[in-house]
Amino acid sequence: MANPLIPGITATEQDLLYQKLNAYNRQKTSFKEVGAYLVVLPRADHPRYSLWIYSPLPERQSIFYIFDLDEDVHETLRISSTLCYYSSRPLFLVEYNAKRMQNRGDDIISFGKYHGHYLHEILQVDPGYLTWIAFKFTPRIPKQERFAQIARIYHSVYIDILQRKAQQPSIGRYLGKEGEKVENLVLTIFSVRLEDDPYKTQVKGTTPYFYVRQILKLKDASGNLVTFRISSRTASRHSCQLPAMEHAYRIDETVHIASAHIANTYTIGKNKWTRLNYVKIRQ
Repeated sequence: MANPLIPGITATEQDLLYQKLNAYNRQKTSFKEVGAYLVVLPRADHPRYSLWIYSPLPERQSIFYIFDLDEDVHETLRISSTLCYYSSRPLFLVEYNAKRMQNRGDDIISFGKYHGHYLHEILQVDPGYLTWIAFKFTPRIPKQERFAQIARIYHSVYIDILQRKAQQPSIGRYLGKEGEKVENLVLTIFSVRLEDDPYKTQVKGTTPYFYVRQILKLKDASGNLVTFRISSRTASRHSCQLPAMEHAYRIDETVHIASAHIANTYTIGKNKWTRLNYVKIRQ
């Protein structure tokens, strides 16, 4: 597998990074047998590196998005190699391949409480439900067979993450119980992701109108982990692009929340997360 040119660093730095990556992969199993984790380079419309998984099992598309990483390659490789350390899968840096990586919608949930959401989203918020899909859901048509197979691939990612998290102490605490009201929170953003709201996006004539929402991950001064969504009030002509009049949240920005309700709490590995809704932000 050819090593791509890494933007923003010198040739010497690049050679050193690939030497370290080769050493990391030396004890891993061949990707032809177990698949691989792929760190995809930034591209014009996507400034952050992102983590994907390649699996040799499913037919047709076999590369699936997991989540975004960092804009810096050194921090990206630190995060991804740490996360995947106990996995038998190797880790590769690759360029984005639109033909092989473009989503075809066969990983969208078409039933239940997460109807309309992607499996990679459920991996982050409710891995137990992902496990149920992977091993308890009964496919009735060929398309659902592939859907369940993809769920099993994401479940294997969850297992790899668990192996790493099992070696680490518990991080954070819940901010309360489901349904409780919380007030006067001061949070710092460490991750922002944009997605189209599938329920509000529409086409008028031949013109698409996208309602974009920002998925924020934040932490308070004690390191407690929080997430919530901010939906745009106006439509955009471009997918996953906020209209100019909407406030675009940024990493390291401080958010002052006057009040919110706890939608639910969940754990990923040993990280405890609190999901908020009905969020009122103090301007």
